[in-house]
Amino acid sequence: MANGTPPSKPAALMLGPQIYDAAASALAFALAFTVTGGRMWTLGGLTGDLQGMLPGAAAFAIIAVAIAYWQDQHRAVWRYTSLSDAIRIVRVSLFTTLVFVPLMIWSPAFSATPHLAPMLAFFLMAALMAAPRVIARARADGRTPRPFTTHPRLSAQSVPVMVIGQPKRIEPFIRDLNRDPHSGYAAVGILTDGHEWHGRHIHGIAVLGGAQDLDGAMAFLNQRLIRPQRLIIADDEIGEEGIGQYLDMASDHGMTVGRLPRLMDFSDDTSAQAREARPIALADLLGRPQAVLDRVALRKLLEGQRVLITGAGGSIGSELARQICGFQPSRLVLLENSEFNLYSIGQELAGREDCPSHRVVLCDVRDEVSLHRVFADERPDIVFHAAALKHVPLVEANAVEGVHTNVIGARNVADACAKFAVRAMVMISTDKAVNPHNIMGATKRWAEAYCQAMDLAEGDTRFTAVRFGNVLGSNGSVAPLFQKQLAAGGPITVTHPDVTRFFMTIPEAVQLVLQASATGLAAKAPRGEVYVLDMGKPIKIVDLARQMIRLSGKQPDVDIKIEFIGLRPGEKLHEELVHEHESHSMGVADGGAFAVSPRTTDLAILRRQVSELARAVAAHDEDKVLRLIRSAVPEFLFQGQAANQ
Repeated sequence: MANGTPPSKPAALMLGPQIYDAAASALAFALAFTVTGGRMWTLGGLTGDLQGMLPGAAAFAIIAVAIAYWQDQHRAVWRYTSLSDAIRIVRVSLFTTLVFVPLMIWSPAFSATPHLAPMLAFFLMAALMAAPRVIARARADGRTPRPFTTHPRLSAQSVPVMVIGQPKRIEPFIRDLNRDPHSGYAAVGILTDGHEWHGRHIHGIAVLGGAQDLDGAMAFLNQRLIRPQRLIIADDEIGEEGIGQYLDMASDHGMTVGRLPRLMDFSDDTSAQAREARPIALADLLGRPQAVLDRVALRKLLEGQRVLITGAGGSIGSELARQICGFQPSRLVLLENSEFNLYSIGQELAGREDCPSHRVVLCDVRDEVSLHRVFADERPDIVFHAAALKHVPLVEANAVEGVHTNVIGARNVADACAKFAVRAMVMISTDKAVNPHNIMGATKRWAEAYCQAMDLAEGDTRFTAVRFGNVLGSNGSVAPLFQKQLAAGGPITVTHPDVTRFFMTIPEAVQLVLQASATGLAAKAPRGEVYVLDMGKPIKIVDLARQMIRLSGKQPDVDIKIEFIGLRPGEKLHEELVHEHESHSMGVADGGAFAVSPRTTDLAILRRQVSELARAVAAHDEDKVLRLIRSAVPEFLFQGQAANQ
């Protein structure tokens, strides 16, 4: 394949199409010659007209084969004939005619050829070349005529489905269903809001109206004893509200709901994946497109680097390890204080072919001596700090442990990065660090401030903090709790009917971390900034609960009850991504992350504060710990203050 040349095929596979094209070209010319000459000829004898036709037919065939070879027509696989192949056939026929006409005019050997013969031969040649290719494609696709809105492959093994969405996504889905005789789905009707499509067919399947016509379409199909069991959404632009409406519509007719993956979700070949309708996932309810990685920038950041991840067994840390493996680091160090979590991610990576040389280390970031020993042994280039205590009520009830991990542990990691000349440290933060009402959020804001101050100190190590909201499906998050309550038959417990949260998926959260790393650690990136994901609008928790009930095939407040239990200690009704005094230093960057410049504190002051905090933690003096948090994070509205307001 050097120099752009295509891979070779066995000669026998390419000789057949060339022989056929030569025969088709000669036959097309012979037919055109006969028709335009006004006489019929037979093989009973060589008439003068036939003898005059032979040189032209031979020349026409030779020219056609040469041009077809030039156009690579012989390389096309007949069973996959497409519009581009049809255009190529027309082009070959046209060029053949244009080359032959001057020869016919100037050469006496072709004087017997009628002047209209080349023009007719052009059409006949295109038809004869296309016919077997179209037949081969039709046979490969298994296409046969079918009556209106019926499906010959509808059997006990096929799930009848109604497809709703955009014609540009519906068409390839149905085409692939028709092509695959073993597909588990059989499309029986189409709904699309484009009025010009109504009453027409797409690959033999009737368009029965728009989304608002689902009731009528179901009645129409039921009269014909066709009962769709699933509603397939084929719409790349649908948001949370639209999916919620489809869930309600499908539930009214006893159908489950599936969705075709967006084409933007794939980086490689999509043909097989695009026809796989997956169940509606919680990620579909985000109401916005998920972030897309700048893979070139990330490969430049990670390839050949020694990477260390703290909290590597957690939801974010383990996903970081999975995604970083794809960018070919030279070494991966997984640091975790949970034996089980560390074992799990270590076993998973050991089974991956793309996993680099790696080491699993049982270590707590609160243990500065052990942490420095790991840094001295491994000498990482990039550190992702994901170790933290994040469960709000638990940290609220265990303040000393929370600050020990989230503040002192972050300080230990940052100081180790500076001491051992790490190229960059990326700290995972949270939206709860903005105007915090709980100890967890306040500790994460303190850790943000420490990393900012370290970055502004202009040392050799760059420090970046990444802030995002709740992560769907992570350990301790609301979605797994709701799923457990659903499995038990309910009720689902929600703290408050108006409570909202920003949500993202675990892979998307990690993509943000990686994208912000590439942006924030660039050579000319400003120092002391925090990167935030533009996560769209917040989602009401009660709406999420209702959607999850529908996804389980049940009705909210009918089959599964929703109970409101009140806000827990330290919880806010609404989270924020940016503090009112944080300035946006740049617009939205690639992947939907933007940078803000929070208020900064001198590094020397922060170090004295953290040292005093460490002494209070060692003495287990919770009152002093809380006083120090309020001093270091003045916007922290702790529980006592909240109760008095």
